[in-house]
Amino acid sequence: MKTTMIAILLCSLICLTAAAETLQVTTRENAVRVDCRFFAPVKLKVSLGDQLTVKGRKGDWYLVSARGVNGCIHKSAVGSRKFASAGRGAASGGSSADEVSLAGKGFNPQVEAGYRKSNNNLNYPAVDEIIRIQVNEKALESFVLQGGLIQP
Repeated sequence: MKTTMIAILLCSLICLTAAAETLQVTTRENAVRVDCRFFAPVKLKVSLGDQLTVKGRKGDWYLVSARGVNGCIHKSAVGSRKFASAGRGAASGGSSADEVSLAGKGFNPQVEAGYRKSNNNLNYPAVDEIIRIQVNEKALESFVLQGGLIQP
């Protein structure tokens, strides 16, 4: 009887471990951080589609593991939905190139070309220039502190 109970417990633990929740990064680029707060030091940069193993939750943050690194990532940067490859239509059960681009919070050249065709009055070079702007995390943190902004 005791042996049977131990065997059941071991099988349960193995099943729980095998069914660990995984999430995919849904932003073009993001960071797994040391602590569960914005502007905490970055431990690992992650990109659209990267797989993260969930170790727990802390408020709006996931405690995750990726490529041997443990840390925190905000819920707004991840999702559990898996994206089909771009190009397959929604009618066939996949995601269109538009949907995948929106999921990545950005445009790909094909999507942008389609928007340019139907909205040729928009200033796309200005958008491209804005996208190229890189803000240093320290400068952004300083801006938040100087402005007295409250972090979520």
